[in-house]
Amino acid sequence: MTRLNTNKSVISIGAAIVLFAACIGAAQVQTTTSTTQGTASKTVAVEKGEVVYVSGNSLVVKMADGSLRHFNNVPESTKITVDGKQVGIHDLKPGMKLQRTITTTTTPETIKTVTTVTGTVWYVNPPNNVILTLDDGKNQEFKIPDGQKFNVNGQLTDAWGLKKGMTISATKVVESPTDVVARQSKITGTMPPPPPPPVADVPILVVEEVVPAPVETAQVTMPKTASSLPLIGLLGLFSLASSLGLKILRNR
Repeated sequence: MTRLNTNKSVISIGAAIVLFAACIGAAQVQTTTSTTQGTASKTVAVEKGEVVYVSGNSLVVKMADGSLRHFNNVPESTKITVDGKQVGIHDLKPGMKLQRTITTTTTPETIKTVTTVTGTVWYVNPPNNVILTLDDGKNQEFKIPDGQKFNVNGQLTDAWGLKKGMTISATKVVESPTDVVARQSKITGTMPPPPPPPVADVPILVVEEVVPAPVETAQVTMPKTASSLPLIGLLGLFSLASSLGLKILRNR
């Protein structure tokens, strides 16, 4: 919860007078404080992102607009509601969807402080100071603001109208408007969806061993361009010539 002070002070003068005390502490100086609250207003902001990196207490989230946001030194006390369970920073995984809902409640307040002083004028130095004798017999000095009017026995007068022996009652009222801001942050997450199951009877991956084909030696067969008939004829002719040669030799 945060209290924002608007630094506004309201000095009001009713039937009594207003004095600024140089020092306050005697029993005759009474201070009361009251607080008045106005109508509260509430705003809700939602941030969405996806976990892209997590290491130790360091977290990187990709926001809905595509920007990357680095959260360094995430406290151990930070809890994320995932599927109804409370998990910590070390349980986050890349791919998880995160959503942070920030609810801000602003309540206007007015703090009213009333200080009352009662005493008898012992000495007055118009228009700046007055010394009062309090009920305990002690003297106390007060500063008089510019243009201040005093109510003495139902009559208004300024510092110049104060006389020694006059009994006065002085009241200082200060109203300070403030805004009380309360922020509540809730982080929820969802696990990344599991990968789709493979189709039935279809293997996810088939590894085939490739065996190199054997290298075959090509045999070249020369075409047949001749037959054995000429050779046989040649041999026959040679035998015939031999027979004729032998016959001639015999006749001789």
